Amino acid sequence: MKISVIDKGGGIIDQFAEAIGAKRSGRFVNIPTSKGRGYVTGFSWGSDLRMMIRNYYLDEVVVLERTNELAEGRDDIVIQLRGVFPPLLNDQEQVITERASIIICKHAVSAIMEMPSNISFGSVTTIISRKYLHQLFGHIDHPVVTIVLEAKENFVIEMDVSPEIIATGSEMLGQRLPESLESHYYRLKCEELLCYIFALLLKREEMPATGVHIDDIKAIYAIKAYLQAHLNEPPHIAALAKQAKMSEPKLRKLFKRTFGRGVFEYYQFLRMETAARLLKDKKLTVSEVGYQLGFTNLSHFSRVFQKHTSMKPKKYSIS
Repeated sequence: MKISVIDKGGGIIDQFAEAIGAKRSGRFVNIPTSKGRGYVTGFSWGSDLRMMIRNYYLDEVVVLERTNELAEGRDDIVIQLRGVFPPLLNDQEQVITERASIIICKHAVSAIMEMPSNISFGSVTTIISRKYLHQLFGHIDHPVVTIVLEAKENFVIEMDVSPEIIATGSEMLGQRLPESLESHYYRLKCEELLCYIFALLLKREEMPATGVHIDDIKAIYAIKAYLQAHLNEPPHIAALAKQAKMSEPKLRKLFKRTFGRGVFEYYQFLRMETAARLLKDKKLTVSEVGYQLGFTNLSHFSRVFQKHTSMKPKKYSIS
């Protein structure tokens, strides 16, 4: 299912709701049972700051294509926290939780969003003006913060979430507050999340200040999706570079710039995250997990897993 919406600076929740046949109830748009389960909600605090919370899953793939028609002079940054809520459960079939991550980009870069079926989306998306970001964080002297505050060309920064972000995100669910206090509470939580996000940016390695073409950003995210779908196959840089239609050095540089890890390092990180989930949530044995993820030597799998989690896989599965 493909949905085309136009963002004129006030958000796209109502257009999304109309496209999938959902009805608004106060500030909530509830996903119809024919399409999935959960809700979308949000707040707007003028042109400088607005927030959307997604807590739902869909029974079919949805591609959301957004056209930006922002007022002249608008310069917004999108900060999306993914996978920060507990998953919604489906009695009929297994629902996968989206991977927890932070994505920071210019508004134009987030124009195309694919929502696979049976993925539980638990995200907080903040759209914030550069002017307001300067008021909050303009005093910080750090090269990566400067990119977020100043870069004129497209960029994407993706990071792992911190425990503080998960905790704050969870506090935003199920709040029983008088309607007159809700907006103030969520604005405080939104700014709290921004503080934790910028604390993580201060730990990020310095990045080149040059811009990235939107087609290269799409290509890099296609490589990321390929790695996620082929965790049992070590990545071949030459083949990936050909797929991305760029040179190997450019692929390595752009991938690390975006995700903070090299291609193989990121691939290994995804494998160990998946291994931890299979051991803990799916209750698979160490050998089942190791072989499923392409390890032919279980001792090697154990060493890699211990390096990632500081625990051997057997101990982790029963901890």
